[in-house]
Amino acid sequence: MGAGLIISGGRQRTRDEVFARASRLSTGLDSIGVGPGDSVALMLRNDFPFLEITFAVGRLGAHAVPINWHFLADETEHILQDSAAKAIVVHADLLPQIAAAIPESVTVLVVETPPEIVEAYRVSPTSASVPDGAIDYEKWLSSFEPWTEAPRNSPGAMLYTSGTTGKPKGVRRKPPKPEQMQLGQKIGARVYGFGPHARGVVTGPMYHIAPNTFALAIAALGDRLVLQPRFDPLELLQLIEEHAITSLNVVPTMFVRLLRLQKEEREACDLSSLTHAVHNAAPCPPDIKRRMIEWWGPVIGEIYGGTESGPATACSSEQWLAHPGTVGQAVEGSTIKILDDEGNELLAGEVGEVFVRSSTNSEFTYHGREAERAEIEKRGLITLGDVGYLDEEGFLFLCDRKRDMVISGGVNIYPAEIEAALIDVEGVADCAVFGVPDAEFGESLLAVIERRPDSTIDEDFVRRELQGPRRIEFGTDLPREDTGKIYKRKLRDLHWQDADSKI
Repeated sequence: MGAGLIISGGRQRTRDEVFARASRLSTGLDSIGVGPGDSVALMLRNDFPFLEITFAVGRLGAHAVPINWHFLADETEHILQDSAAKAIVVHADLLPQIAAAIPESVTVLVVETPPEIVEAYRVSPTSASVPDGAIDYEKWLSSFEPWTEAPRNSPGAMLYTSGTTGKPKGVRRKPPKPEQMQLGQKIGARVYGFGPHARGVVTGPMYHIAPNTFALAIAALGDRLVLQPRFDPLELLQLIEEHAITSLNVVPTMFVRLLRLQKEEREACDLSSLTHAVHNAAPCPPDIKRRMIEWWGPVIGEIYGGTESGPATACSSEQWLAHPGTVGQAVEGSTIKILDDEGNELLAGEVGEVFVRSSTNSEFTYHGREAERAEIEKRGLITLGDVGYLDEEGFLFLCDRKRDMVISGGVNIYPAEIEAALIDVEGVADCAVFGVPDAEFGESLLAVIERRPDSTIDEDFVRRELQGPRRIEFGTDLPREDTGKIYKRKLRDLHWQDADSKI
């Protein structure tokens, strides 16, 4: 099999085939009025059309707008209207949940849900087919000739923030300058191993910025890209061996699930091809990271950044072992400062809000809400909402999300530290720690714990193992994000409804 291969389940396409299809898509999208600065929405799981549409839209100088495919009609309607999308491309089985939200002016292209996604998400085969009367993506694509005009400057995707307060905001950028692209490629080669020989597996949903950037880079530049329909730890190990994978982008929850495989399962696959396994998106418990480095070797890397900033720091295994708990030093051209509430820069070791500036990303605005950028900006830098400190060597350490910090009786408490300790308690499968209303202290800590299937641990056992949470609850089927991480905000919001009456 030649270079530039893209694989999903039992299907595969070459990079040249994907680019050729994207070229015809550009012609088709141009025919419905998509041009520079416009938007095309995608509600797709990890599938070939996600890549094809993104490349096609970029050639027209327009924005691809990935939408979280868990969204229902009201959330989808907000993004379609806010982005002024000219079209939306959607998997057939997802169409019913959003059909009522799509304005008549938006062209709807429906992709047949492929077999590997049908199996992974237990989709009904009847709902996987393009419904009668809908525009079939494949048939529509085949009716257009390749794009013949010069490509326009691509501004990249417009990704919407998670909307933890208020509705999601679209992060919109200008096309990057050549020097920014060159610096980004240099950092990508160092941190992820991007290059012509790179082989990667996409483990997370591509509507998130890190899997999105990772997948597009490997698809455009690398030797092979494997689209994993849904994260499964044993399958990931098998894919690494089968395809001699060199590069991964993962989140810490995936490390936890990998480590919980049986010893014989973990040792059954040859992982020696791996050179870069980079995690991001959430703090990684130190013991989990140390165990992953012991298992996979010094290939575990880390980046810190966000939708607004792009990558701000990077950290190798060797750096982390020398500075346990760090998320790394500023990458080339980036700036990191720790500021207090008045905007004063703090000294090494002093805890405050983390502010960053990255030279690899063009200046952004919040689409339609440009003034709101000022809410996260100080001294020409922006915050991603994290609290932390820098050490004397410039290594960044995060304490927690600022919104997750609990002030109990006037004392600042960082739940992430307690979660990192809880995850190592015998019998704990996963956990979330957060503040809840407390009549005496204003807030107190609640730990919600999910037991392992064979565990009978109770509150007394947990308290003997760990001090911290004032209240402990056990739960099953906890709300989760696609990455597998517990959706803490949904749990916390249940306790803060009518909070005035509880304090």
